[in-house]
Amino acid sequence: MIDLHQGNSFYWRIDGRPRLLLGGSIEDNLFQIPDLEEHLDLLVSVGGDYVRGTISSRDEGNVWPHARTDPDGLYDLNRFDPEYWRRFDRFIDLTEARKIVVQIEIWDRFDYARQPWEENPFNPRNNINYTAEGSGLKMRITSHPGLRENAFFRSIPACEDRPVLLKYQKALVDRILQTSLGRPYVLFCISNETNEPPAWSTFWADYLHQKAGERGVPLHLTEMWDPHDLADPVHEATWKDPQRYTFCDISQNNHRPAHDHWSKAVGFRKKILKEGPPRPINSVKVYGSNAYRYGTTRDAIERFWRNIFAGLAAVRFHRPPTGLGLGDLAQAHIRSARMFTDRMNHLFAAEPTIDVLANRSYNEAYALACPGREYAVFFPDGGDVMLDVEPGRYEVHWMKLSESRWLEPLCPETTDDRIHLPTPEPEGYWAALIRTVAG
Repeated sequence: MIDLHQGNSFYWRIDGRPRLLLGGSIEDNLFQIPDLEEHLDLLVSVGGDYVRGTISSRDEGNVWPHARTDPDGLYDLNRFDPEYWRRFDRFIDLTEARKIVVQIEIWDRFDYARQPWEENPFNPRNNINYTAEGSGLKMRITSHPGLRENAFFRSIPACEDRPVLLKYQKALVDRILQTSLGRPYVLFCISNETNEPPAWSTFWADYLHQKAGERGVPLHLTEMWDPHDLADPVHEATWKDPQRYTFCDISQNNHRPAHDHWSKAVGFRKKILKEGPPRPINSVKVYGSNAYRYGTTRDAIERFWRNIFAGLAAVRFHRPPTGLGLGDLAQAHIRSARMFTDRMNHLFAAEPTIDVLANRSYNEAYALACPGREYAVFFPDGGDVMLDVEPGRYEVHWMKLSESRWLEPLCPETTDDRIHLPTPEPEGYWAALIRTVAG
């Protein structure tokens, strides 16, 4: 079962033990892919245990959640498509059997604009249940969903109050919860990068908590906001409301470059700590791929590791082409991250910092520190820094991250409570684990 780690609730606890969640996958709506079981097994084989479960049907070969009145007819929003829910239910069963954590996203705005909206059962042109006039929905939307042309996301009483639409939205959410609510390795996120009014998110947060209360089961819930800048006031709706939102997701921060990416994440963590209580911070979408425009492949790998060294609780490579998915590079770095963090004795007590690093240049190195006991330092592309430590005897364990390979440990000399840390090679992804000889 997934819950907050009581020793440090910035992290998750799985079946009573603290756990850093790591993931990557070829799709966001994994339940719709044909080789699901093999893909999940691949993830587990490299140390992964975290996937995204977007309620989405816009890719080729997908089915929609509602049933048609006949093979070529309109949808009936009172009836659900058996094949869709067979896929979804199997997905929850298969991930649970492997102890893979699924972060379900209920409303993905990209299914409600442009070409996907042309096919969506909620489009009044496509169903027998309401008209455009009665629902307040347009039948054609050509703009980016960020422009908020679709009134679908304003059906609640606090916005446009469209009960004829809202009842079918609730029915869909109820069907999602029928399978997923109360399952041991499921987290919930209301939307995918929404910029709708916070009232939309508040309504669904309260609805999910009500349903969880009725069934007497725990619920871990967040919202994902669209602004890339974590200082945008809209993010306050999540981090200032720990009763509704038991964790945060800052995936959009992965549009930030280099040191700014790390510092924004750490700053967000400090805001949560100041407001209290600490809560896990997830990043279910690490952007970056040479095949697309949201950063390079190098950006993706750096962001993945910087998230870990910023103290995040869960990190996953975004699907191709906007991310590395579960390709060879993603596999290598998930494997390395699991190997490296599993060897740490004090990961869940360490604090993200650069204050212990001297002679550090911009984006050169990042640290997790448990002073006097253990330190970890990540180098995005080689480097040479001095590490400030408490007095004592230390060992340095180097890992070449691109190869998931440990080097023989070194016993460095300390000078003025500092350890010299030049990477074994001048370039490449490296991480050093520095701990007292006594461990």
